[in-house]
Amino acid sequence: MPAPLKIAILEGDETGQELLDQAIRLLAPDVIGLQPELVHYDLSLANRRATQNGVVTEAATAIRKYGFGIKAATITPEGKDDVGSPNRLLREGIDGKVIVRTGRRIPGVTPIGGTYHPISVVRMAVGDAYGAKESREGEAGSDDEVAVRVERITRSVCRAVSEYAFRQATKMGGKVYGGPKWTVSPVYEGMLKEEMDKAAAQYPEVEYRPMLIDATYAGLISGATETPLVIPALNRDGDCLSDLVMPMFGSIAGAESVLLAFDEEYRTRAAMAEAPHGTAPTLLGKDVANPMAMILSCAAVLHYAATAGHEGAERASRAIYESVLEATAAGVKTPDLGGHHGTTDFTSEVVTRVQHKIDVWSSLGTTV
Repeated sequence: MPAPLKIAILEGDETGQELLDQAIRLLAPDVIGLQPELVHYDLSLANRRATQNGVVTEAATAIRKYGFGIKAATITPEGKDDVGSPNRLLREGIDGKVIVRTGRRIPGVTPIGGTYHPISVVRMAVGDAYGAKESREGEAGSDDEVAVRVERITRSVCRAVSEYAFRQATKMGGKVYGGPKWTVSPVYEGMLKEEMDKAAAQYPEVEYRPMLIDATYAGLISGATETPLVIPALNRDGDCLSDLVMPMFGSIAGAESVLLAFDEEYRTRAAMAEAPHGTAPTLLGKDVANPMAMILSCAAVLHYAATAGHEGAERASRAIYESVLEATAAGVKTPDLGGHHGTTDFTSEVVTRVQHKIDVWSSLGTTV
């Protein structure tokens, strides 16, 4: 039997915190029929500054211990001597290897360019342009001034991205598509391509169509999505790709982002979910921001809790996923999706639908 389900709740800033407050309503025992223990960590900018990012380290330690975390969007200050973004510290702290963001059709919302099949971007969680060492040489402001950035990626992360991409494609019934710019950068970016090729040999049943990153962008826009796609990517490439893919289905707030850490057999050891968007300060206090991504983050964490053996977690996860999409299909949508419902109204609709599903499934005696 697994230990009692504990989830680290990483609080954030501005609209990020407002959306988190709404989303965790879905984790109440009278909603999902489970009693997860929610352990809160204040990752607001003020507290990160007060603790000099000590709270970020505490949160990462908790996620490693519990196996699960849900994070609100946080402010990243601009000053180079400030506390910066907590994301890199969290990813490194839990030994995260992969970030998965899956754009999917939102019922009641017309996707761009006839994109109906899901697209999953599987990117590096660490390394590449993020955390790279930077410097400048020469006279500041002169024509001869040079900016230098030293980036690095590791074989283990390239392997994890490639392995997970093919497993994801197997689960989705799709193909592995895209890749880095290995022709221009055969040593650096070529390392990811090498691991993609090795994984393809291990999964011959999965269609494999490697494409350079620029051709990948072009293909997404020009109709390469006749089947579900899984796109393995470098860290920054994947960040940019997911910001393209999500709006293709209607909104960047339409799907969750999941950070994964693995054991030696690539079984999930820790999962932290969050919305892929930022704090949206212009929407602060207006109760109009779309909570879908944060709500689906709860569903994603419950799914991984189910794979770890927590009874009832998969039923709760499915109830949340279905209820979110059924709500939009019924016309309950926030303004970014062409609707007129607010953050609280949308969440309340999903809460009610989840409660009804759990109740019906229980009366039918099915575990789903």
